[in-house]
Amino acid sequence: MLDSVILETSKISDAAVIWLHGLGADGHDFESIVPELRLPTDLKIRFIFPHAPTMPVTVNGGYVMPAWYDIAGGGVLDNEDEEGMKRSQKQIVELIEAEKKKGVPANRIILAGFSQGGAMTLFSGLRYPQKLAGLMVLSAYLPLAEKTTAEMNEANSKTPVFMAHGKQDGVVPYEGARISKEFLLKRGCPVEWHEYNMAHSIHPQEIRDIYAWIQTVLR
Repeated sequence: MLDSVILETSKISDAAVIWLHGLGADGHDFESIVPELRLPTDLKIRFIFPHAPTMPVTVNGGYVMPAWYDIAGGGVLDNEDEEGMKRSQKQIVELIEAEKKKGVPANRIILAGFSQGGAMTLFSGLRYPQKLAGLMVLSAYLPLAEKTTAEMNEANSKTPVFMAHGKQDGVVPYEGARISKEFLLKRGCPVEWHEYNMAHSIHPQEIRDIYAWIQTVLR
């Protein structure tokens, strides 16, 4: 089981958000966003921020850092690391199963992520065999898109997807995220799309939009 930062908003939680960080970060990266969301107190949510395993990342000269999968080339879609994604997928599923054992049903679990974590949110969530509450994808894209068509599980083919991206993103280009959004829409996935005047980061309006979306999928 991956080590995680855990924040409880109530003594007894009946919902969970598993939030995956980006390349080179750790589980503390989005810990501070929870109080900023100012969610209603009657939403009893456990936030889980797992630490990705460390591995050499090719595009960064083989430097060992927290990563959900390797990036071999200059672009995120170059020589995609399917083996690494599948390895991380298993660890993410373990986190989902752990929440279910604590009494949180799958349809009360949101899988979320930023950048690489957002890519893993789509990769793992669309393949998960029980319906999740929603998939929150921040500054990310759909990896191995063509394989997703064949491997998507019917249980999550209609699960709400929140996608948010910066129009000046130089890490995960805006156009790549937009293409991913269109790809999902054409396959019937209900995507709520938001774009902001920002780079590879989080926008204040984005936090307000996340606040509204979480309430929508967990009410």
